[in-house]
Amino acid sequence: MFELLFTLLERMSMIVTLAFLMTRFNIVRQLIQRQANWRQKLTLTLVFGILGILGTYIGIPVEGALANSRVVAPLVGGLLGGPFVGLTAGLIAGTHRYLLGGFTALSCGISTTLEGLLGGIVGQRRKIGELSWQTAFWTGFFAEMGQMAIIMLISRPLQEAWELVRLIAVPMIVVNAAGIAIFILIIRNVFLEQERAGAVQAQKALRIADKTLPYLRQGLSFSSARNAAQIIFDMTDVQAVAITDHEQFLAHVGLGADHHLPGQPVMTAATKNVLATGEPAIAKNQQEIICEQEGCPLQSAVIVPLKKRKQVVGALKIYQSKQNAIGQLEMELATGLGHLFSTQLELADLEIQSQLLAKAEIKALQAQINPHFLFNSLNTIMAFCRTSPEKARDLLASLANFFRMNLSHVDDYVSLERELEHIKSYLALEQARFGPKLQVEYRIPPEAKEWQLPALTLQPLVENAIKHGLLPKKNGGCVLIQAQVLGDELVVTVEDNGVGMEAAQVEQLFTTKGSSASGIGIGFSNVNQRFKSIYGPKSSLQVTSKPGVGTKVEVRIPKLREG
Repeated sequence: MFELLFTLLERMSMIVTLAFLMTRFNIVRQLIQRQANWRQKLTLTLVFGILGILGTYIGIPVEGALANSRVVAPLVGGLLGGPFVGLTAGLIAGTHRYLLGGFTALSCGISTTLEGLLGGIVGQRRKIGELSWQTAFWTGFFAEMGQMAIIMLISRPLQEAWELVRLIAVPMIVVNAAGIAIFILIIRNVFLEQERAGAVQAQKALRIADKTLPYLRQGLSFSSARNAAQIIFDMTDVQAVAITDHEQFLAHVGLGADHHLPGQPVMTAATKNVLATGEPAIAKNQQEIICEQEGCPLQSAVIVPLKKRKQVVGALKIYQSKQNAIGQLEMELATGLGHLFSTQLELADLEIQSQLLAKAEIKALQAQINPHFLFNSLNTIMAFCRTSPEKARDLLASLANFFRMNLSHVDDYVSLERELEHIKSYLALEQARFGPKLQVEYRIPPEAKEWQLPALTLQPLVENAIKHGLLPKKNGGCVLIQAQVLGDELVVTVEDNGVGMEAAQVEQLFTTKGSSASGIGIGFSNVNQRFKSIYGPKSSLQVTSKPGVGTKVEVRIPKLREG
């Protein structure tokens, strides 16, 4: 038995080695990431089926049958690709075993098919990142136990079946279960490698965004697009970079720059589709790129939209010089840059607005975006790119949402629920930065959520509570945001248990000059003036504060009347 065990281990290592080599191919990585199409799945099904056949051929003859590692490939195929891949690969390997004959031919053919299906069922219920080697081991263990049971139930004569199972059961169960576990460990290593690479790409996108900010904040033009495209080209391994507006090329850097010239109309069907739908697209070959220049070296591309306020204003295109060369990493880089560039373009709009609306206090508040907040947020996100890529992506979404909302609703009214979304985007970034030092509590009854109020009026109050109430306190504290409907009024309070203020400091809050001198900024004063100008003195901010205890800001917002 021990001799059979070690021989099986030796031969099973061939399958594991092939598994490692398979993970070097992009098609397998796409299957691992659950991004393979049906054509690719069919190809991989055939590959896993052939590996199963190979497991039969390297088997060891025992009592008129074979001790083998045939099941490893179909079961792993099922774990990775789901029931279809597992069942079909098992059917291929099982049918081959049946055709070889022998008194266990039928039972081995049936069991191999069912084991592939079992792997598919287990794989369908778990994400690749959640599929542990322990799960793979026990799936293989019970699958092989099932094979032994099927041999006993179907194979005849029964005495020979029992003698075979007695000899091969322990070696095959242990070796094949271990082989499946090792296979999955290799796959998980590839999965983690992809995550690490994704984190590197996200960090690279942030560095690129930081360098392009001075250009794109001027808006989308031939000059800013050229500088941004050059920065991307210099900092990445792509073969060419292009940026378009809604109708024409603004810049093209890299291969093909001799004939892809600024000012030319957008030609690619994929680019037109991105501009029309706002969804990213991939051009897999030169035919999809549609370049009329003979010998054009550009063979594949990823195209992502550039947006302002949810409206598509252009596209970013990243090219490679080989067909089907756009992988997950290129897609993540392009998508990340698309989101960041869209935010930068919206910031450019903000600067234009701040110049046009400088005389109106409501416009001054609209333009009040602290660049330190932006760069602190970017630095925080960069730190999370290494440790928690998913968290970094969530924070990027919060940052984009925060700036989009800051750029919208000029002179408009929004629901309290919408205003709280803006606050939550801001707080998500601040909590990621300060961790447990910053706690937030909401007490918002359902009837208050649809109450209308001026846009962008509560976030400055929350920001003031954090910066000047909680952060100076050694252990931080909590901000409580609550609302209450009292008749025709909505009473909103922002309260912190921070360092508090003296009465003289409270008085300074209501003067722009005094606020600026004390370091609190003009946001508080602008909000107060805005409420007073809309609703009258009754809706001015009411502040109560005590040193060492905290500060409470209350505002009363009447219900809007029609017209």
